[in-house]
Amino acid sequence: MANQSSSSSYPILCASFNQDNSCFAIATRDGFKIFDANTGRLCYERGNCFAHELTIGAFVIVEMLYASSLLAIVGAGEQASLSPRRLCLFNITTGNALRDLNFLTSILAVRVNRKRLVVILQEKTYIYDINSLDILDTIDTVPNFKGLCAFSPSLDGCFLALPASTTKGSVLVYNVMERHSHCEIDAHRSPLAAMVLSSNGMYIATASEQGTIIRVHLVSDATKQSYSFRRGTYPSTIFSLSFGPSMQLPDILVATSSSGSVHAFPLGFALNQRSRRPSSFLGSIIPESVNDASAHHHVLHNASPARVKSYAVIRKVDKVAESSMSESAAYRATISLITYSGYFLEYSLSINHQNESSWILEREFNLLTVISERVNS
Repeated sequence: MANQSSSSSYPILCASFNQDNSCFAIATRDGFKIFDANTGRLCYERGNCFAHELTIGAFVIVEMLYASSLLAIVGAGEQASLSPRRLCLFNITTGNALRDLNFLTSILAVRVNRKRLVVILQEKTYIYDINSLDILDTIDTVPNFKGLCAFSPSLDGCFLALPASTTKGSVLVYNVMERHSHCEIDAHRSPLAAMVLSSNGMYIATASEQGTIIRVHLVSDATKQSYSFRRGTYPSTIFSLSFGPSMQLPDILVATSSSGSVHAFPLGFALNQRSRRPSSFLGSIIPESVNDASAHHHVLHNASPARVKSYAVIRKVDKVAESSMSESAAYRATISLITYSGYFLEYSLSINHQNESSWILEREFNLLTVISERVNS
């Protein structure tokens, strides 16, 4: 997902979780903050890191490399030292900028793993070796005004997904480690609005600008078949998509939308209900129509204010066996939600063996008023 807010009226300009969802960062016009997602503790906060003093500055991109001290940050352009065309690699332990990379146009998104740095501009994408910062490849893309992308950080299935068309929902999937185009998937009739890759790069979920249907594809086959989940009847902007952390077929897919709702689609139930079919692997688990998947939809209304951008991730999924149904499993998911109005909310979603669900708000706090437990150097 692109991290940048679509509206400058929000107090939060960007929000991002690290690759294992153990930490998250937010940026405002006063700098940026990093939180421990497990405890909610504010771990770090900083103003303008390009200067030697803590002056106030706005940031539109803050990307973490797991729980390390390395950040990739981009300013909002409200000050000369915070150009949106400059990427700063920053060490939060020393408080020093390690390296700047300058571009001809604004940086719209940045993705990192332990081997690669990906920088997305409106019509070009750059692939760097993160250690040497040598340019490994440049990808010419269709105009990508929102910096829409998806990235799987796994070194074994390290894929980058980008829009392949401005008129329909086609996805270009690029192998970042081997540096070649992997496939193109025609996912929707309308242009893309959101997409996400599973952490191991096996699956990609997409939503179009209509926002009524969410599809999941198997990347290795570049298949046109997919899970097709109906979010709703009326159009809505999909703000974020997130897979559960499973290393195989993700158990759950979560979406947030401009309606203010959180939508959960348990992929595991679709797999279990269709596994008896004797056809191919994909044919045995993929619904033949949207209606087949409509029952696999659990929605939490009014999770965030309507039309306020929100970003949700599934941090944890537990399978809970019931003694009376030892061969099946229910799910309990921990879903963390950041609203660009300034709040962090964490929900527990429980789905029983009859596909019935319940949502519980476990914690909530204001991201803008939390005070750091330490004094930054």
